Amino acid sequence: MPKVIIKHIDAFSAIPEKGNPAGVVLNGKDFSDIQMQAIAAAVGFNETAFVLPSKIADFQIRYFTPGHENNLCGHATIGTIFALLREGKLDKKEFIIETKAGVLPISIYEENHQTFITMQHAAPQFVPFEGSLKNLAEAIGLQEQDIDTDYPTLYGSTGIWTLIVPIRDLASFGKMKPQTATFPSILKEMPKMSIHPVCLDVRDMESTMHGRHFSSPYSGTIEDAVTGTASGVMGAYYKKYVNPLLSLPATLIIEQGHEIGKDGKVFVHVSGTAEQLDISISGTAVYVKDIELVI
Repeated sequence: MPKVIIKHIDAFSAIPEKGNPAGVVLNGKDFSDIQMQAIAAAVGFNETAFVLPSKIADFQIRYFTPGHENNLCGHATIGTIFALLREGKLDKKEFIIETKAGVLPISIYEENHQTFITMQHAAPQFVPFEGSLKNLAEAIGLQEQDIDTDYPTLYGSTGIWTLIVPIRDLASFGKMKPQTATFPSILKEMPKMSIHPVCLDVRDMESTMHGRHFSSPYSGTIEDAVTGTASGVMGAYYKKYVNPLLSLPATLIIEQGHEIGKDGKVFVHVSGTAEQLDISISGTAVYVKDIELVI
């Protein structure tokens, strides 16, 4: 039976056991699709990433939740680059990666004695949510009046789709209890989507927005601690719907994970024009341990 070593990397934090845990398998080419899915299920993190050779980029990354493969994952990308850097497998600070969401630029820089990894996101897209706000609120353990109707509830993507739900008060985030099984019946336009509540009320004065992320029931997980792809969507959402007068380029700070003791921060870089926004994210990471499995 083949043995696999998974690097446990926590992304969007420099403190082990904070931020968002990712599994990273550096020798992904040694495993079949079925084996990669089995490894991700056995590890149990929201995402496990596998590094493979690429003919069109410096290397390829594939991403698996315990339940299915994803096209892209922010925290697992940050974790993978950090693991490669830590293992001495990167010889340059700028390169491109192949993902199922496209070929994306990556860069590495040092600031305040910390390593930051920046990943480009896909062009932002938004689609209206036309379902019941009452049912949506109940699906995350809230009441309809907790949703802030000054801003739109809609599906957004900068590589991966999620439903952005604006919430009036930060206090509501501690009350949330996702009824995950009900998500597909409520998200009729995109039944397999996750739900991402957001708020302008924040814990840290430096932060721009607060978020929480509830996984699709098809993913095999309940909640994502600090979500890079959804934070990218939040950056585009903020410029387009919250503060259209925001001068570009701008860097927003997204905080997430506090409610489950996994707090971390994502730096979202917004540039381009209002008609054609360019989104990238940066974050730190930290090695936690090696996990060995026999599959």
